[in-house]
Amino acid sequence: MKPLYLPADQPRKIRLDLRKNRAPSARKNDFTRTTGEELDHLPSGQRISGKGSQTRRRTVIGEVDESGNVVREIDLTRCRPGRVLRAVGATQCQVYDLETHQVVSCTVRRLLRTLSSDERTAVVTGDRVYYEPVDETQGVIERIEPRTGVLTRSHQRREHVIVANVSQIVIVVSLSQPHLKPALIDRFLISAAKGGVAAIICLNKCDLVNLVEFQPIIGLYSQLGYPVIPTSTVDGTGLERLRHLLKDEQSVMTGQSGVGKSTLLNAVDPHWKLKTGAVSDWTHKGKHTTRYAQLLELSTGGWVVDTPGIRQFDLWNVEPGEVEGYFREFRPLVPLCKFASCLHLEEAGCAVRGAVEQGLITRLRYESYGRLVTGDDS
Repeated sequence: MKPLYLPADQPRKIRLDLRKNRAPSARKNDFTRTTGEELDHLPSGQRISGKGSQTRRRTVIGEVDESGNVVREIDLTRCRPGRVLRAVGATQCQVYDLETHQVVSCTVRRLLRTLSSDERTAVVTGDRVYYEPVDETQGVIERIEPRTGVLTRSHQRREHVIVANVSQIVIVVSLSQPHLKPALIDRFLISAAKGGVAAIICLNKCDLVNLVEFQPIIGLYSQLGYPVIPTSTVDGTGLERLRHLLKDEQSVMTGQSGVGKSTLLNAVDPHWKLKTGAVSDWTHKGKHTTRYAQLLELSTGGWVVDTPGIRQFDLWNVEPGEVEGYFREFRPLVPLCKFASCLHLEEAGCAVRGAVEQGLITRLRYESYGRLVTGDDS
């Protein structure tokens, strides 16, 4: 998608692909030989043109940024800058006006919603936007600014951008109820690295366990350079350190259902009073209490996003041969493998497998790597 060539003093025109309409099937009869009376008895919605679904295109004025995203040219005198606090579905958003500091209910311009894209939705929590006011409480989002620092996953073969424009991700896992899943931590770490976001690992509910038993996990990720914080909202363990790390940052709290993300945020900044829920006694898994991602302003400075619990986290657009680059302990060993195309599974002369056998790489991380490469989610 490239802008057409125009003189420098003229606006750039871009030809865009739009998503296909859900059109009825193409006509099955030869309507050129059909009388008007026969047309009255056609099934409801039958197309007369016979074209069926086809690619839709449109020319707009704007630019294409370095990431390939379209930045529409709009009349800034009629629009106001804002930040998306919450996106509900494909059309409804709560936007924080960066000039008036008021919250405005906005819809999304149809053109933005219908642009052909791999993304699940056009606007996500954390987006920086320009909206045109309709009145004091309502508006229409006209443009989405280029994103930095994103957390994404794969959902039904499409990219699901969970949050945009954050500087760090706080991966919240529980040491009990539900039990710890190191493989899920690794998936979040890869998504954070791919999205250009720093990562913090928060081991919550440490009051329910003997923390000494989890020192190998704490030591493993700490040695890899990730901050690891054991926390508890019951006895206050780690809360002050968490507040310090969130201060003046753009953060997102994420993790599976029931690990205590909203409860932690209530402890960090009590005035929010976020809704919380208990873990199911039957499945020992978390119940979905938070229904949508929402951006919250910290009283100590900065913003943090509370997200719904995630029970399955599939990586978006990460090929098997790329996974090794996201495992920090693998990087110095990869050039020492016998074959340049080594996937470190069964190949002879593999330096990574040799390091596992020598105890230089933990088997826990190696097995997590293997499941990511082979696609085995068991």
